[in-house]
Amino acid sequence: MRIAALYDIHGNLPALNAVLEELKEVQPDLIFIGGDIVSGPMPVQTLERLSKLGDKVHFIRGNGDREVVMAFDGKPLPHMSEKGSEKQHWVAKQITRSQRDFLAQLPEQTTIGIEGLGDILFCHATPHSDEEIFTPITSKERLAVIFNGCDQQIVVCGHTHIQFKQQVGEVCILNAGSVGMPFADQPGAYWLLLTPEGYEFKRTTYDTVTAAREIRASSDPQAQEFVETHVLNVLTEAKGMEILESIAKKR
Repeated sequence: MRIAALYDIHGNLPALNAVLEELKEVQPDLIFIGGDIVSGPMPVQTLERLSKLGDKVHFIRGNGDREVVMAFDGKPLPHMSEKGSEKQHWVAKQITRSQRDFLAQLPEQTTIGIEGLGDILFCHATPHSDEEIFTPITSKERLAVIFNGCDQQIVVCGHTHIQFKQQVGEVCILNAGSVGMPFADQPGAYWLLLTPEGYEFKRTTYDTVTAAREIRASSDPQAQEFVETHVLNVLTEAKGMEILESIAKKR
């Protein structure tokens, strides 16, 4: 069993397409989509593209997917910033009822076995939350609390958009990074490949100039900011950790 784990696409269809093109050579048995699929400039097109993969793709839900469903249903998003709420409400207006229902029924996590690696827990953020934050500089003490009671020795997650590995006792934590909105030192689409031989952090390059043009052509009111921050340029891993740790301390 070979699994390509793609997390945090965030409606960045050009980045997703680039990874899927590379996967034609990798030939994974399963493409695992780890949540936060649609919260970005091309949500409908992203879902439609993934739907063409058929049974080869498995999904879990991210906090962004949950929030889009809440916005679609007219529920408040009081915990979000004004900009974040605006984004989720815009996405909710783009998707269809059937797409809303698809997002609403996605599981929060799942476990898949790979010969040689054992059972692997796939979750969006942590085993207990779809929005809990930890980073490469989070203390071992806090990580021990977050992953206490985890039955699997490998946990694959995303949410923070930083690709990294942490070891807490017997639990190996692998953050797949983000396909569509990475915190990284180079632009690209970041993902994770799992095989019986182990794991490999992957980065797929793509034509960011063409991608920027496609994204600007969307009706997303935040498209230009998305292009400047997540496509033509990316926030560095160090800056991402600074932002995320600041948010974690406030919660």
